[in-house]
Amino acid sequence: MKAKHPQDTCVVMSELVLPNDTNTLGNLMGGRLMHWMDIAAAIAAQKHCNCPVVTASVDNVSFSNPIKLGNLLTIEAKLTRSFNTSMEVFLRVWGEDLSAQYKYLSNEAYLTFVALDPNGRPRKVPELVPETDEEKRIYDGALRRRQLRLILGGKMKAEDAGELRALFIK
Repeated sequence: MKAKHPQDTCVVMSELVLPNDTNTLGNLMGGRLMHWMDIAAAIAAQKHCNCPVVTASVDNVSFSNPIKLGNLLTIEAKLTRSFNTSMEVFLRVWGEDLSAQYKYLSNEAYLTFVALDPNGRPRKVPELVPETDEEKRIYDGALRRRQLRLILGGKMKAEDAGELRALFIK
């Protein structure tokens, strides 16, 4: 299985925010945004492993700035790290008022996916090799984020999370 680079998994997806995508305040509904984020992240994961994937977890999604009716939404997604059968994807969501020529960050999030074999069972994924300094920094943090997800999901005991413990115990 040949290793891949984060750039190989890059996805940029854009949508125009229409009336059926908004709430009564004229802002993009959070659920609609999460739907589009899940699609973009799944495509990035599939580009890495070349097989079907399922969403395993969604980290905190906080909305910094609303995306308004008529604005352009752009989602940037790419893998940050692969593990045995799972992959972490980082997303940045931008809003853009095209007429005012103003682009703003709406939110960022991490989603985790698991690769599936033809029988729907988890399968091994290729290694991800970061190249840039930012990719290496995010890659290094991915193990701590993974351990935190596993602890919160009840799949790991806190005392077994060596990377996290190293942050707090000298």
